[in-house]
Parts: sequence; C-alpha cells; structure tokens
Amino acid sequence: MLRHNLATRPFYNERLVHVVLVAVSLLAIGATALNAWQIVRLSGHNSALQGRLQADERKSQELRARAVTLRASINQPDLDLTIVAADEANVAIDRRVFSWTDLFNQFETTLPETVRIAAVRPRIDRGVGMTLSVVVVAKNAEGIDTFIERLEKTGAFSGLLSREEYVREDGALQATLEGEYTPGLSRSARSKAVRR
Repeated sequence: MLRHNLATRPFYNERLVHVVLVAVSLLAIGATALNAWQIVRLSGHNSALQGRLQADERKSQELRARAVTLRASINQPDLDLTIVAADEANVAIDRRVFSWTDLFNQFETTLPETVRIAAVRPRIDRGVGMTLSVVVVAKNAEGIDTFIERLEKTGAFSGLLSREEYVREDGALQATLEGEYTPGLSRSARSKAVRR
C-alpha cells in the first residue's frame, strides 16, 4: 500500500473551507439583515414617540393657557370670602364632632382625689389643632402637678402648663391649665398610659 502522493500538484480538500466561508457569510448577512430590521423598527418607534411627545407638549401648553385664563377670571375678593367661609364651616364641623364624653372620660381616669375641675374650654384653631383650657381647684400644687403628669401620659394631651395660679379665700389653689388636646386616643392605649 502506497502512502505517497505522486501527483505533480498536491490535492487539497477545499470543500470544507468553502462550506465554512459560506456559513460565515450567511451568518454575517443574517446579522446584518437583523440589525437593519431593528434599526427600521426602532426608528419607527422613535418617530411615534416623538409624535406623542409633541402632542403632549401642545396639550400641556393649551392647559397652561387655559389655567391662566381661569385664574384671570376668578374674582379674588369672592374667592377670599369663600375661603374664610369654608374655614368657619370647618371649625364648626370640628366643634360639632368634638366628643365631650371622651374628654370627660380622660379626666375621670386621671383626676387625683385632691383636685376638682371648675371649667373646661376647648378652642379649635385651624392648622394648630385643639387648645384646651382647664380651670382646676386643688388643695396643693402637688395635686395639680400629678394631674398634669397623668394627662400627658395618656398621649392625648401635650404641652400642658399652668398659665395662671392663685390662692382662693378658702385656701385652695386655683390654676388654669392650657395645652394641646388630640382627641381619639384608643381606650386601651389610654389605660396603658395611665397605668405607667
């Protein structure tokens, strides 16, 4: 068996090389076609987005112009009167929904035996909340301090201070307490705060 090539020109099998080159060429052509399709698709998508953006910008300008026209047509004195009336109505509503029962329940659970309440005046201020003024009569200052501490432990009262104090003719101490009151604290939270 001969293993030598006696041909004058050696034979090379170029078929595999041609197949690989054709495959690579087809892949390159496919990738180019895919890229071209993506470019066309994204270009169309970009054009649609540009159109929507321009339409939205036109609509925004129209709405701004309409808002300027509406603002110019508003009668400012009438608007101011309406705002004042709305604030008064809101204060009246807040007063109407104020729960005296809840407030007196707070007092009942926190009032020391040596203190009694002479007067209570809630005042609702818009934006500030509710300010409560409580006139108390006590045998001594310690009873008033205890009452203030217990009220603040409930969480419904804050910033309670004695604004005015004087000794009455019968020797009792009368004080006007004033501070912020936030109604609506749950009974369980209130009882936990008082037990501390």
